[in-house]
Amino acid sequence: MAHLIEARPDNIHWGYFEAARPAVAEIASGERVTFHTVSGAANVTPADGGPFTVAPEQRAIHAQVTRQMLPGHILTGPVAVRGAQPGMVLEIRIIDIELGADWGWNVIRPGAGALPDDFTENQLFHIGLDAKRQIGTLPWGQEVPLAPFFGVMGVAPPPERGTLTSIIPGDFGGNLDLKELLPGSILYLPVFVEGALFSVGDGHAAQGNGEVCVTAIETGLNGTFELIVRKDLHFTMPRAETPTHHITLGIDPDLDEAARQALREMITLICERTPLSRAEAYALCSICCDLNVTQLVNQHKGVHAMLSKERLK
Repeated sequence: MAHLIEARPDNIHWGYFEAARPAVAEIASGERVTFHTVSGAANVTPADGGPFTVAPEQRAIHAQVTRQMLPGHILTGPVAVRGAQPGMVLEIRIIDIELGADWGWNVIRPGAGALPDDFTENQLFHIGLDAKRQIGTLPWGQEVPLAPFFGVMGVAPPPERGTLTSIIPGDFGGNLDLKELLPGSILYLPVFVEGALFSVGDGHAAQGNGEVCVTAIETGLNGTFELIVRKDLHFTMPRAETPTHHITLGIDPDLDEAARQALREMITLICERTPLSRAEAYALCSICCDLNVTQLVNQHKGVHAMLSKERLK
């Protein structure tokens, strides 16, 4: 059975994750669900009458929903998955992602980003998106290829943590900004509450590793997922895989510590899947595993380790 969760005022939460947020729908493990998402507050949205079309749902969200935390993302959900319990893992299979708008936006904010002191004025760029050609046209005329993915995919954090900003990623997922999460890939998130309570948003039409000015090509996306409860897995941090690679993640205010987390998680993964010792797995990582900066701009920085599946055969 397929489910559709539209991006309308009663189906979204703006700027936060929390266990107390009730589900907008419930599905069975293994079912497919399509989420529609929108991106951007009113101050970054194009005016009516111009070259771009703003969905009426986005205007309605601006008019009817109050942001819980500033800044923050417009997130569609959460969706509960029957059978999910704390200590289990939610497997999120990314089936399809398509553009939901003909425009995206990028903004530079003074005091933010990887170069907080280098730019002293706000700058907003609107970017045309061609779904047929999968091309974005930057304001100065340059065309860039698109590779849409969701910057935010997360489950509810533990109840005792209260309300958390959607800006800072964590063990529950959230603002991971991992551009490898394209159709055909899988994200694994530890479950902290009954039903898992999965939400999605922060669509990116294209992004470089680091997301250095705080924003990518931010846009509305529509995504279809299979959500599967895994009682046999017991992770404490997000993991992912593409058709070709295993991915482990590290998240910390300190970039070095984030790298150490990602590396330790990869060593653990190797030892789970092979008879190698931790020392042998460490050596294999040094020879074959790539550590990449996921993002530098969400207060807690991200590093993801990638190891070819061929190395574990």
